[in-house]
Amino acid sequence: MANRQIIQTLSGIRTQDGAGVALTRLIGQPALPRLDPFLMLDEFGSDQPSDYLAGFPPHPHRGFQTVTYMLAGKMGHADSVGNKGVIETGGLQWMNAGRGIIHEEMPQQTQGLMRGFQLWVNLPASEKMSAPGYQDIAADKVTEVSPQPGILIRVLAGELFGATGPVSTQAVKPLFVDVQTQQGGEIDIPLPQHHNAFIYPYEGQLSVGDKLLKKGQLAVLGHGENLGLKLEADTRLILVAGEPIGEPVVQYGPFVMNTEAEIQQAISDYQQGRLA
Repeated sequence: MANRQIIQTLSGIRTQDGAGVALTRLIGQPALPRLDPFLMLDEFGSDQPSDYLAGFPPHPHRGFQTVTYMLAGKMGHADSVGNKGVIETGGLQWMNAGRGIIHEEMPQQTQGLMRGFQLWVNLPASEKMSAPGYQDIAADKVTEVSPQPGILIRVLAGELFGATGPVSTQAVKPLFVDVQTQQGGEIDIPLPQHHNAFIYPYEGQLSVGDKLLKKGQLAVLGHGENLGLKLEADTRLILVAGEPIGEPVVQYGPFVMNTEAEIQQAISDYQQGRLA
């Protein structure tokens, strides 16, 4: 069984998005523009209201899916097809922008810690003009499994150790898990050999083989059927893996298509009010 190794390690870039929300961009930056099928990964986290209160006012999307996973706090959302809700601590939203949607995410708190991730997942050409929609998943609906004492895995999407996550997206079926331990330990995680994958410890640190990965460092993994992790105490990390789509990617901000002509059509549709 081939063990996966770390082939690239990088730190995020501090930036702002939306109306001025402070965040760290991990995927979608010069050191890692994308990792097929993943287009972007942002981590946001602050207990200073000025860093998050402005939120993400209405903005368009076409051609991919967005995932918001909340570690702390409350984020409200609404979109142009009538969906509305609040993502709270431990919960997530998985949205399919498909052929077009106008979406907003606004904090539902004026103080305290707000922390989480947003992941963008590409769609194959056959699904880029699919009907928009979303799943709102509360924390108590997320599947949890403990493959060995002291290690808890929250399975947000995909299947692992006999547990199936609540996300039911059909176009791209990635694995998205949150691995947690207080006492530390070692674990082997099976992965499809040729899926692209990355890990990101947001608390603590861990080792893959002889390489140490510290809090705030993202590691791109080489191919293989097994991922061996040695976790130190009080470590939490996300592991994300997915089958590469292998198609051309042309991106203009919140529009991700396969050709420049499709991007121009998306811009025209948005300007003419035909996006959603």
